[in-house]
Amino acid sequence: MAMTKEDAVRRARADLAARLGVGTDAIEEDSVEDAEFPDASFGASAPGELSAQMITPGWRITLRARGEKFEYRANRNRMRLVNFRGHNYQV
Repeated sequence: MAMTKEDAVRRARADLAARLGVGTDAIEEDSVEDAEFPDASFGASAPGELSAQMITPGWRITLRARGEKFEYRANRNRMRLVNFRGHNYQV
C-alpha cells in the first residue's frame, strides 16, 4: 500500500523509537522536505547492493532523539534509514 508523507513520518518515528529502545514520544520531527535522490535506493544503498540509476522523487525526513539527528529517505513505496551507526537500512 502506498504511503503518504504523513504515513512515512509516522513509520520513521516508530522505526527509530524501536531501534533506540524509547517511546515514540521521545522522537522529535526536525524537518520533512521534498527531495530528488540520484537512484532508486535514495542515494543510500547497502554495501554490495545495486540500484537503478534514475532520479527518484521522495521525502527527506530528519528526526531528533537523544540530542542526535537521524535521517530517513522515503517515497510512496519504500523507506531507508541513512547512516545509522555507520550503515544504511531498508525499513
